[in-house]
Amino acid sequence: MRGLSVVCVVGPTASGKSALAELVATRLGSSVVSVDAMQVYRGMDVGTAKTPVAERRRPLLMVDVVDPDEDYSVQRFQTDARDCVDALLAEGLTPVLCGGTGLYLNAVIDEMAFPVGEKDGGVRERYERIAADRGADALHALLAERDPESAALIHPNNVRRVVRALEMSDEGVSYARHHEGLHERAAHYPARIWGLSWPREDLYARIDARVDQMVEAGLVEEVRALAVRGLTTDVTAGQAIGYKEILEVLSGRIELEEAVELVKRRTRRYAKRQLSWFRHDGRVRWLEMGEVSLEEACERIVSDLERREG
Repeated sequence: MRGLSVVCVVGPTASGKSALAELVATRLGSSVVSVDAMQVYRGMDVGTAKTPVAERRRPLLMVDVVDPDEDYSVQRFQTDARDCVDALLAEGLTPVLCGGTGLYLNAVIDEMAFPVGEKDGGVRERYERIAADRGADALHALLAERDPESAALIHPNNVRRVVRALEMSDEGVSYARHHEGLHERAAHYPARIWGLSWPREDLYARIDARVDQMVEAGLVEEVRALAVRGLTTDVTAGQAIGYKEILEVLSGRIELEEAVELVKRRTRRYAKRQLSWFRHDGRVRWLEMGEVSLEEACERIVSDLERREG
């Protein structure tokens, strides 16, 4: 296959990535490879906005990979997702990567290694205790105070990675510095990255509407079923926005109305972090979705691909 190997559709949550990626994959006769840190978990469908199976027009890969109580690292994701991409390329197809987890996207398309040497003992336990006693936000705030660069790269709900960054800080190593040059790395796959952008108020309105739709679609029931199977806030999946808050509702700590507002507020903050990550990547070509339709955006992506491969 000459020219471009991979097309990527990225952007903040609720920006329309999935719909656009599916349109592109349909035009190309290919498949969509999800690069979303939470869609890998089985049974987490409503709260992660997975396209329902019955509505998928093209195969959607790298979803429903593991159970929510399983340990699934970005290193494992890198291996599994690249297997999917390689299989599509071997068939002469152009993989369409889609998602908002910037680290997972870079893990697939760039040459990346990750911190190793997981620790046990008192230091780790101390940080984990802070998260357990005072919450993930308090632990993230500690990292932000000590190493703001690293804190900006890590989602507050990713307690495991926050703990690792604090451990590295104790060793005199910055997690952010370890990943310095992340967006200038050598490419593992030649890729064309397209980002979806909306005016802020429009994006926030879309986020609020999506959260309301999730609740109407059965988010509480989904989390209740997962809780029966053992989902708690002690695992990464249980820290996902939407799931953590509903788990608190089910435990009686907060009311549903408060939880819904928390989900909206935390999702808006997450969207800002997503945009910040992708805007630091000079390869991203931005589509102003307030000015173009999904069909027009798809045509622009496919035309660009055909021009580069022609």
